[in-house]
Amino acid sequence: MSTAAAHRPAADAEWWRTAVIYQIYPRSFADASGDGIGDLAGITSRLDALAALGVDAIWLSPFYVSPQHDAGYDVADFTDVDPVFGTLDDFDTMSERAHELGLRVIVDIVPNHTSSEHTWFKQALASAAGSPERARYIFRDGRGDDGSEAPNNWQSVFGGPAWTRVHREDGAPDQWYLHLFDVTQPDLDWTNEEVRAEFDRILRFWLDRGVDGFRVDVAHGLAKEANLPDFEIADDIDSMAGAQTGHPAWAQEGVHDIWRRWRAVVDEYGGDRILTAEAWVSPLTRMAQWVRPDEMHQAFNFPYLMSKWDSAALRTVIDDSLEAFEAVGAPSTWVLSNHDVVRHPTRLSLTVPSPQGHGIGPDTPGIPEADTAVRRGRAATQLMLALPGSAYLYQGEELGLPEVTDIPGDARQDPTWHRTEGERYGRDGCRVPIPWSSDSPAYGFSPTGLTWLPQPDAWAGLARSEQEGDEGSTLSFYKEALRLRREHGMATGTLTWIEDLPEGVLGFTVGAVTVIANVSGDPLPLPDGQNILVSGLATGTLPPDTTVWMLR
Repeated sequence: MSTAAAHRPAADAEWWRTAVIYQIYPRSFADASGDGIGDLAGITSRLDALAALGVDAIWLSPFYVSPQHDAGYDVADFTDVDPVFGTLDDFDTMSERAHELGLRVIVDIVPNHTSSEHTWFKQALASAAGSPERARYIFRDGRGDDGSEAPNNWQSVFGGPAWTRVHREDGAPDQWYLHLFDVTQPDLDWTNEEVRAEFDRILRFWLDRGVDGFRVDVAHGLAKEANLPDFEIADDIDSMAGAQTGHPAWAQEGVHDIWRRWRAVVDEYGGDRILTAEAWVSPLTRMAQWVRPDEMHQAFNFPYLMSKWDSAALRTVIDDSLEAFEAVGAPSTWVLSNHDVVRHPTRLSLTVPSPQGHGIGPDTPGIPEADTAVRRGRAATQLMLALPGSAYLYQGEELGLPEVTDIPGDARQDPTWHRTEGERYGRDGCRVPIPWSSDSPAYGFSPTGLTWLPQPDAWAGLARSEQEGDEGSTLSFYKEALRLRREHGMATGTLTWIEDLPEGVLGFTVGAVTVIANVSGDPLPLPDGQNILVSGLATGTLPPDTTVWMLR
């Protein structure tokens, strides 16, 4: 086997350059109160399991005060905990326990918009056009003689128009406000210094409570092109990836001034506090602009997440990622699943495309058999965990959970489902409460058996209690892979490609480990005398949908 170009990671020792960060979706992780919705006390009760898994940090999706129209991403108070999740004392208890276990704590921050129930927006509705209260948001007069037409033709990420008209107390029609997401999520105007100063305060509130960083929601949003021009598109924006089309609401240069200001705030605190960008932009050279030395520390690698299970495509995106992020001194990040996308064992095994944001359901063609999904999901994970840099895991993937496709329509809660009148299934299928114990109510998620989304019967066999101690389980596979990743320094190793492999096979060395992924090729005999570290192989032949690590 010959080798090709090598990628060498930066030598800096900051924890976030190599960390494995585990995303907790609070409402679906663990419910201590028994109301069917996960909470902070439930998270605290399960932190030992995450420490045993071998991750370095946890990232919590929003738990702030919210009417929950978009599962907490519609925030009414950024500095308090919603009662459904507990209290600030519960947060402090959870954070203290996480730190005792050696887990850093990252929290979500949602700066593009607030809830329509936020005090600021209520004040805006009660105030006149042109008032300071309205200037915190993006209010505009309508078009047409009577202002009855929306200010422009923008569409919401969740489907339908991105503008809603408000009315005065006497019922007379008034201005329109922008909401790139749900109608209950009005966009803030980030040209307003009051908005910028308020988020400085919010960041310091949580930094003072000891958080180790922020995952920044819609980090390619916030700044809009001046005058909010129309933008002709072939179809509605069906994801936040509208930046790729040149849409004037996404990836504007003004966002970088905001992140430089945030970086200055974070740098006031010791302990390597970090900012991670959710920035749906491409190509990767452009995404790297979010992680220049004076902006954010990391950015989710969405081109990698959205890549097909194809050896050539994977090699290209890995090369592009390492090159783009190394050029600005940032680590590459690798991620396969999160709360917004179809779980990767299912997504990578579909025989039809899976448009981001649409979701899949019982009528979706090409849904894979469970065994196929588990095998391919493990192979993809093992490939990802071998790559230099930082990796993100999404709760439940260590159990091999597939996407849930058979949620009844009347049980679905994603705004996408409702705003498109069932045309798009949305994201509920990856948000179903995860199973802990096969013989407990709600499979150990809730002591009462209540769950905010229904769990499938198959969850019993995938529960953590069923997988603990089973060397062939997905849980044991994740534990072993994470242990070996640390033990062999793979996150800091130099990646060198192996050439002359058969079609459909991908291979590289990283440090002292050789990694071979048979993505879609013929069964591949492995060299004799290799010390196989982790693979699930029963023989010395590598079948399709299998990755192997071997000690050189």
